[in-house]
Amino acid sequence: MRFDVITLFPELVEQVISCGVVGRAADQDLLQLNCWNPRQYTLDRHRTVDDRPYGGGPGMLMKVQPLQDAIRAVRQQNKQGRLIYLSPQGIPVKQAMLARQVDEGSIIFLCGRYEGVDERLIRQEVDEEWSIGDYVISGGELAAMVCIDAITRLIPGALGHDQSAQQDSFSEGLLDCPHYTRPEEFQGCKVPELLVKGNHQQIEDWREQQALGRTWQRRPDLLEHIVLDDRRQALLDEYIDELKKTSQKT
Repeated sequence: MRFDVITLFPELVEQVISCGVVGRAADQDLLQLNCWNPRQYTLDRHRTVDDRPYGGGPGMLMKVQPLQDAIRAVRQQNKQGRLIYLSPQGIPVKQAMLARQVDEGSIIFLCGRYEGVDERLIRQEVDEEWSIGDYVISGGELAAMVCIDAITRLIPGALGHDQSAQQDSFSEGLLDCPHYTRPEEFQGCKVPELLVKGNHQQIEDWREQQALGRTWQRRPDLLEHIVLDDRRQALLDEYIDELKKTSQKT
């Protein structure tokens, strides 16, 4: 998987491959990260990458020319990757979007700074705008690092266990189920008995039911996009019934 990132702070983005899952994947040559600094494509001796916005207002905007020249340099080496501009105005990032990038094999991230980038660059060069949430951060670098981490987890061989990514939240449109490790009892709270003594099928059913129930409780909007078969619907109904019984007791 090839990642190209256009950024004024390459030293920040490069930290994403210094440790953890992404670092191990880079060590195994499962991914390649290239950072491109627009300052290297400026035409003045001050290496100016920003200017005041027309119409006034606070802050500065990133100029078209250095960014466009950086993009064209990237595309000489990465002709297939789509250019993604990371901004609060983008479409919300979803797991399925990230999974498609693994199939495509490469992606280019454009990281904004200041008040953003000139709209003409977006219209001429950007394939999609992505947002990692309804909040504002200082630049697109952290958003790019989030996306790189999330995409890397989906690369075959990047995780220690083949099923790890499949069991993550959102992998099947649901939140993840609860997880427990030793000790079996901690400060009076016990691990569910089924996880200790149940057979494999019972455990799988329990985990699926918990994922359905947790999604129903916390992110019901996700269930609107999933068609539940009779078995899954029965698991969810049983979860809701048990929850109601517990609420009545308390």
